Amino acid sequence: MKQPDTLTVTRKKQVATITMQFGRTVKKEMAKTATRRPLSWEHPDLADAFSRLREDDSVRVIVLTGSEGQFKVPAPRASYEKGKGRLSHLADATTAWKVFSSIIRLHQTMAEIEKPIVAKVNGDAIGFGSSIAFASDLIVANEDAMFMDHHMGGLFESNYAGTRMQGGHESSSVPGDGGLALVPLHMSPCKAKEYLMLAKPYSAADLERLGIINYAVPARELDAKVDEIVERLLARGAYALAMAKRVANRRVVDHLNMTLDAGIGYEMVSFLQLEQGRGKEKKQLD
Repeated sequence: MKQPDTLTVTRKKQVATITMQFGRTVKKEMAKTATRRPLSWEHPDLADAFSRLREDDSVRVIVLTGSEGQFKVPAPRASYEKGKGRLSHLADATTAWKVFSSIIRLHQTMAEIEKPIVAKVNGDAIGFGSSIAFASDLIVANEDAMFMDHHMGGLFESNYAGTRMQGGHESSSVPGDGGLALVPLHMSPCKAKEYLMLAKPYSAADLERLGIINYAVPARELDAKVDEIVERLLARGAYALAMAKRVANRRVVDHLNMTLDAGIGYEMVSFLQLEQGRGKEKKQLD
């Protein structure tokens, strides 16, 4: 089966590595007058990749990483505003269902798959990138990588990893691609709401100090640290490790069932409101 241009899947013995190729794909897409697929094309591709790996008994551990010095960051502003990349594509019932169902399938599969997922955060993890990092079982990051959920800080900012995002009525969106469902499992309620509502950025080094991720290491040490953790996981009994993850993640699965679809639904409402009349909400609230 041909691999999508949004990611590659490689296998080495009992380890599969999913490498997101988002940077390269955005450059290809932006060179065209209209995007080939809607903004959220990476959601079904990732969901399909994890689903196939769940069925592959030769794979025991999965590593999720990025390319071109980034883990996963949002598309450039222009991709939201041209051709089929416009937010209005969510008004189409078929497209909306594909986005909705693929995000749910991705997070459910990541939570339920009987194989540990190690997030190898090689660069910034913004928005959806933050969500899938927190959906992983172990998080190892470049100490300089920036984590942030940008949705409430502004969908259309040019510098997503800036120190402060102002937000505003014309650009705020509900963090529905997993942020609202997963961040409260990793942070205290007050910290989670600050992270989500104020789009507060954290370096990986900060998150390690707070006990939120496992390790933040210099970039030159990232590969070695991930390899060490993978080898330690492979040294455990295969069936015991698989069953341990299933039990440990039952609270995660229950929480996703309670919150994920609501977050996605509200995010879609936000998109449609933004597309139909930016500025109207501010006028009504003033």
